[in-house]
Amino acid sequence: MSERAAGILMPISSLPSEYGIGCFSKSAYEFVDWLKKAGQSYWQILPLGPTSYGDSPYQSFSTFAGNPYFISLEALVEEGVLTKAECEAVDWGKAKGSIDYKKIYEGRYPLLRKAYERSKVHENAEYQKFVEENSWWLSDYALFMAVKDRFDGVEWKLWADDIKLRWGPAMDYYREELYFDIEFQQYMQFKFYEQWMQLKAYANKKGIQIIGDIPIYVAMDSADTWAHPELFQLDEENVPVAVAGCPPDGFSATGQLWGNPLYRWGYHKETGYQWWISRLAYVFRLYDVVRIDHFRGFDEYFSIPYGAETAVDGHWEKGPGMDLFWKVREALGEKPVIAEDLGYVTDSVRDLVRDSGFPGMKVLEFAFDSRDSGSANDYLPHNYPVNSVAYTGTHDNETLAGWWGSISKDEQKLTREYLCDTYTPEAELNKPLISLIMRSAAKWCVIPMQDYLGLDNRCRMNTPSTVGTNWKWRIRKNQLSVKLQKEIHAVTLRYGRMNWTEDVEEAAEAEK
Repeated sequence: MSERAAGILMPISSLPSEYGIGCFSKSAYEFVDWLKKAGQSYWQILPLGPTSYGDSPYQSFSTFAGNPYFISLEALVEEGVLTKAECEAVDWGKAKGSIDYKKIYEGRYPLLRKAYERSKVHENAEYQKFVEENSWWLSDYALFMAVKDRFDGVEWKLWADDIKLRWGPAMDYYREELYFDIEFQQYMQFKFYEQWMQLKAYANKKGIQIIGDIPIYVAMDSADTWAHPELFQLDEENVPVAVAGCPPDGFSATGQLWGNPLYRWGYHKETGYQWWISRLAYVFRLYDVVRIDHFRGFDEYFSIPYGAETAVDGHWEKGPGMDLFWKVREALGEKPVIAEDLGYVTDSVRDLVRDSGFPGMKVLEFAFDSRDSGSANDYLPHNYPVNSVAYTGTHDNETLAGWWGSISKDEQKLTREYLCDTYTPEAELNKPLISLIMRSAAKWCVIPMQDYLGLDNRCRMNTPSTVGTNWKWRIRKNQLSVKLQKEIHAVTLRYGRMNWTEDVEEAAEAEK
């Protein structure tokens, strides 16, 4: 893991693309080149799983599968299984800076189905190898998605009892009845994995490591809970007993009701945490570094009675603590993890992060915002420990520009006094604020792309506890300018965070 380095937070979905959503296309490779020239060492992305209602990458149909939205249609055209005319005939939505998920859903899957039907994938040895090596999760996932499509997308808890409860005859029936639909799902996962690993290898060659992101919980409507109900706090009918969320705080008077099923930690302990070990082993194939969302849930988790309308009646329960991470370390060795230790942080959470050895997160916005229920002192840049990752904000926060407009005049005054800056115009304040954490002692510094661009909350990634307006922002190609690249390079060089990796191909080209 690099010491004193910098990176940019930008979801795959936010990349430029001709086809409505960012994906593993030429634009992704161009973005890697852009990051390298800007001196960056890390590209942090959001979870890559297939999304469900609300389009949140933190509510996925599988903790192992990849999102078919990210499969490059350009690559499929080059393979000869699609034509450019077929791709261009689809209505991808008119707004270049936003994702229209309804149009993406309606347009992309029919194209992918055509590609599958023309691919003769069953004759592909690499496909057969992929299916065999990943059968431990892929067979359940592919069947789950095929049955879900057959039932018009309804949640699995509303399926007929025979398949909902995975009775043997029903499983056999649907595997035969939906054979080609299942193979289609496996084909999409094969193409996702193939294309993603090629992109990751390209980034690594440039000295750029991928920071992946996994939610601590899985979605209720997922292949994970359907295939393995024993892992979760479900009753004999596979209905949740309690669900996840977080308590009321300065940002929400009723807290957040996420609705994810909670883990049956006693069972996980009995099995030596095998499911978690398998999960982490798999994601470390996909990413170089893994950020675990809501890390504090391993110390204590907030349990909300199933059926509650808000999180007000929830209570704290004890999690597995270091017992889990000792087992993971025993099985996998030391792995680079970022602990998302934000929110209501207690001494026991601090102890867990310290004992794990994982770097925690420091978010600048929390240092000056009275709405935050944590310790503001922890987020002042002069207090950042070396073993931490500094951010201006995350995907759940306002953009810097939006945040500045939302805090009080007193908080703005406090921020400027800390900066020793009463003159910089508000429209330019993102630059000294970014510089503030770039010169901190934190070994890594990751900045959301919107903050480098100085964009307001119209470009925010997510507003927690809301649905319908999130995860839609896309960068325009002209915003990835040489001017911005040079500005980022300069601040990265100034504070000793440069990516000095020499690209062998670039060096050879320069010698010619």
